[in-house]
Amino acid sequence: MTIKIGNKVLGDNKPVYIIGEIGINHNGDLNIAKKLIDVAVSAGCDAVKFQKRNPDVCVPEHKKQVKRETPWGYITYLEYKYKVEFGQNDYDEIDKYCQKREIDWFVSCWDTDSVDFISQYNLPALKVASASITDIELLKRIREEKIPVILSSGMSTLDEISNAVNIFKGIPLSLLHCVSTYPAPLHELNLNVIKTFKELFPEVVLGYSGHEVGLATTYAAVALGAKVIERHITLDRSMWGTDQSASIEPHGLRILVDNIRDIENSLGDGIKIVSEGEKLIRDKLRNS
Repeated sequence: MTIKIGNKVLGDNKPVYIIGEIGINHNGDLNIAKKLIDVAVSAGCDAVKFQKRNPDVCVPEHKKQVKRETPWGYITYLEYKYKVEFGQNDYDEIDKYCQKREIDWFVSCWDTDSVDFISQYNLPALKVASASITDIELLKRIREEKIPVILSSGMSTLDEISNAVNIFKGIPLSLLHCVSTYPAPLHELNLNVIKTFKELFPEVVLGYSGHEVGLATTYAAVALGAKVIERHITLDRSMWGTDQSASIEPHGLRILVDNIRDIENSLGDGIKIVSEGEKLIRDKLRNS
C-alpha cells in the first residue's frame, strides 16, 4: 500500500516520511516558528506540522474564563489560546517560508472553521489529531478536501479508529499509532499495536506519533513497520508550553533522522542470501 504526499511516495519499500511537529511550540511567535522550520530542514525532515483552532469553538465553556499564569501574564485560558494561535498573515508567511525552504507543511485542524480557513493553501495533506478522531462532523469536512489524511489514534478504541478509517475510505490515508500522554511512559507505548494495525487496516499506510522522552522507541516503531514518523520538536525543552517537555531539540532531531535512515537502509527485503561481502569471507574461513 502506498500514498503520495507532495512529491513523496509513502508506504512499503519507501523511505520513512518524517514529520517535525511544531504544533504550538512556537508560542505564538512567527520567528520561533521559522527557526523550527529551519531546524526540521537542517535535520532532513520531510514536513513540518502546525495546529489550527478557532478557540471560541474548541475551548469548553467552563474553561474559557479560568485564569492561568502565562508568558503574557495572568490571563484567561481563552485569551491564552488566542495568544498561541496564528492567523492569516502568519500562515501566509509560513506558506512562503516553507516553499522557500522546500519542505512540506500542513496542520491538524481542530474544528470545521479551521478547515475552511486552511483550505485556501495548497497543502499536500491534512492531519486529524487524536482528540478529534470521534468528531464526525470534522472528519467529514476534512474528507471534502479530497487530499491525503494522516490520522492519529491516541485515546481511541479500535471501534473508534475503525469508524474514522471508514469515513476516509477512498481517501489516501496514513494511520498513526499514538499514546496521548505528555510525556508518555515507556511501559504504556505498546508499540506492537503497529503490528495489530497492519493486520486490521491493510489499506492504509501505518506510522507512529511519539510523545515519549528519548529516541530508541521511535527506532523500534520503524523496525516494526512504521512508514510515517511524527515527533514534536522544540528549540529548547525548558521553554514555556505544555508540549515542550515531550519534544526533541535540534541536535536530537538530527540524530533521529540520521538513525532512521540507517535503520531503513539496514532492514533489507527479508530474503536470506549470502551477500557479496560474505562470499569473500566464506572463501577465506570455510574449509569445505
